[in-house]
Amino acid sequence: MSALLQYVATGVTVGSAYALVGLGIALIAQVTGVVNFAQGQFVMLAGLLFAVLEEHDVPAAPAALAALAATVLVGLLLERLVLPRKAAGRTDQAIMLTIGASIVIEGLAFVAVGTEPHFASPFTAGGALHFGGASIDRQYLWVVGIALVIMVTLWLLLTRTRLGWAMRATAMDADAARLSGISPSRMSLLVFVAAAALGAIGGIVLAPLQSPDASVGIGLGLKGFAAAVIGGLDRPAGAVAGGLAVGIVEALASGYLPSSQSGYADGIAYAVLLVALIVRPTGLLRRVAGERV
Repeated sequence: MSALLQYVATGVTVGSAYALVGLGIALIAQVTGVVNFAQGQFVMLAGLLFAVLEEHDVPAAPAALAALAATVLVGLLLERLVLPRKAAGRTDQAIMLTIGASIVIEGLAFVAVGTEPHFASPFTAGGALHFGGASIDRQYLWVVGIALVIMVTLWLLLTRTRLGWAMRATAMDADAARLSGISPSRMSLLVFVAAAALGAIGGIVLAPLQSPDASVGIGLGLKGFAAAVIGGLDRPAGAVAGGLAVGIVEALASGYLPSSQSGYADGIAYAVLLVALIVRPTGLLRRVAGERV
């Protein structure tokens, strides 16, 4: 039982990070119709910048703010690349641009900081906490707590503010939103900024747990995409459920599989995606609508 609790705690922590990535992907997909495959690179970039700055004796708070600002700037630049293709009706080219941007960001990170991992200090000093036989690193609580605050804040933004209503209106019908005085291009810019910020926060809180290097972005992006698809690509709330599901399944597979086969954990996580697509192709949290003829 203690081992199970340990694996679930680890899975919830990692799944919270996947949920943040999936939230960014779902937001952009819902408002613009573009799947941003560079979302994982936002996580990598912020985590790597945060760790490198800390290694150069920059205090944690300024390092986090600098990493967040730089990542949001990259998100803005990516949106300026993607939006013209989307506006021209070339969604396929816009998606390909996000894939190309992901490769470019990773390559530039390798050139700038090399291939070695970098290390960031935990936010809170002290030993691990013990609960029910499971050992929980204090940084785990930071990851889950910050992810929870962000998810609640995002839900309130989308459901209780004019800006959120404008985003949702654009997602439902961009032409009708434009006729109502809402600028779809402005909403696109805002969701890319929000997605970059979500990825950056995830990278910063994960940096003390998983020493970041330039190669982690693609894997995180794929896990976040799996989370978004499992929950329903046009439902941000579904990305949270999907991220937690992927994280827990991955942790259980890593824990219970023999050590020689623990590398199959990634494959099992993607198998969950495949099963979810077969059983619920519209996502776990989306109702299947039927139409009577």
